[in-house]
Amino acid sequence: MERDSTGTAEKTEPASPLRKNMNQDTCAANSHGSLVVTCGATDVAKARWTLLRQVLRQKQADTPEVKQVSVRRFATFDLFARKRLLTQNTSDNSDDRWVEYRSVYFPEYSALLRDNLGPIRLNEVLNSFDNTGNVCVWPSEEVMAHYCLQKRHMFKGAVCELGGGMTCLAGLMLAICADVREVLLSDGNEKSIQNVRGLAERNRQAGKFGSTQVSARVVRWDSESDISALEGHFDIVMCADCLFLDQYRASLVDAIRRLLRPNGMALVFAPLRGETLRLFCQLAQQAGLCASQHQQYDAQVWDVHLKMLTEGKDAYDENIHYPLLITLTKGPQPVSHTQ
Repeated sequence: MERDSTGTAEKTEPASPLRKNMNQDTCAANSHGSLVVTCGATDVAKARWTLLRQVLRQKQADTPEVKQVSVRRFATFDLFARKRLLTQNTSDNSDDRWVEYRSVYFPEYSALLRDNLGPIRLNEVLNSFDNTGNVCVWPSEEVMAHYCLQKRHMFKGAVCELGGGMTCLAGLMLAICADVREVLLSDGNEKSIQNVRGLAERNRQAGKFGSTQVSARVVRWDSESDISALEGHFDIVMCADCLFLDQYRASLVDAIRRLLRPNGMALVFAPLRGETLRLFCQLAQQAGLCASQHQQYDAQVWDVHLKMLTEGKDAYDENIHYPLLITLTKGPQPVSHTQ
């Protein structure tokens, strides 16, 4: 782990490293898990498998159908400014880049992240658990991180982020801004957690966490040992855009229910994405959780959303890009967060 340094800004850019060329760059072409980001129709599903076969065969993904699936057409709500930091460690020959993510609306808060957006290796595609989070910071994660800053006084006790991917940006921001005892950063993918551990150490060395205990570990929602080890431990569980994998949706509901303390609350940020959000809420209610859906939960996010709809920028699609907020509680009355 290299020593922390303030570094010199090479350039400042929007929060997504793909923002400038989002219509040319492919964010999902190297990860089968992230192919679900744009559509759910039969033709698109077929294109996903075509893309996966091309990745495995190391062929160029150049058909129109494949390009439709693989291009991340909307990258960010511009809630964070992203500034690249020049490393002072001349012995570091890795492809990683350290960047500072600073909140646009709460500029006193920032986190140090490490980009690792290179190709996912063949053995990772075949053997890893959901590589979606190893590709980039997705808009829902960005929104959840902003929400944590906006509502930082609401968070207390122990907090867990599920499915946080390669950065767990929201969990990091919460550990930096809120008066909480503990933050657990988790994902089901070992590569993601390896990166997150490095991020946590770098931010800890920079003195960003105060007295908050921050840790990272692999947590698979369908793993009995992973969930039972943490059962009933958290006051708040949160996750962003984790509802699209059909085979894990019920496991996610069960994991949230079991991880929460009796009076705990879950915050789930996710777009409608066809029927996926409705099916998740249905499963949550069947599991005995009270689910409440919120559309206008933050003024800044809502304003960006309306602007995107009005101007039609960046192929913005409300169904797959605007994250709704679902609050889940074990008690009879869900807590409202509508502004």
